[in-house]
Amino acid sequence: MDQYLGEIRLCGFPFPPKGWALCNGALLPIQTNTALFSLLGTQYGGNGTTNFALPDLRGRTPLHRDLQDYVQGEVGGAETVTLSTPQLPAHSHSFTASTTPATLPNTGITQNHLLATSNIYNATNPGPPSAGTLLYGAPGTLTPLSSEACGSSSGGNQPHENMQPSLALNYIIALTGVYPSRG
Repeated sequence: MDQYLGEIRLCGFPFPPKGWALCNGALLPIQTNTALFSLLGTQYGGNGTTNFALPDLRGRTPLHRDLQDYVQGEVGGAETVTLSTPQLPAHSHSFTASTTPATLPNTGITQNHLLATSNIYNATNPGPPSAGTLLYGAPGTLTPLSSEACGSSSGGNQPHENMQPSLALNYIIALTGVYPSRG
């Protein structure tokens, strides 16, 4: 079967055969590729005066141009994306609070350290409040926790892979062949 000029195919080998080129965005001179330029124009790049670009399908999946009003030659998508909070599914982190005072047991503590029951003083200046530096005292008023204190932010703001399962092959485009007629 003869190929059409500008036809794109997949191939399982690492080079384009004679009369074909890789779809890698290469610039071609218009002067020596006038028929192909008449089909592609500058929709894939180039200046349209001396050169034009081949389609660049490296890292891309082809998409039919009429689907969702995509324009011929338009590129879109990304291999990785970083999700933001509005893109995450709605969810909640429950937290149950209580007004019951907590009892802290004095178990498993080594080296003769005990939980404080009153003020603690600086080791270099032990003694009553007038002689020592106060490090801890009984709290005067308890402050309620804010909602931010009841949970924590998660995530590292890093992009994640956004690619479907794939197999890398070469897309090639015909540089020679039958000029396609409109049908």
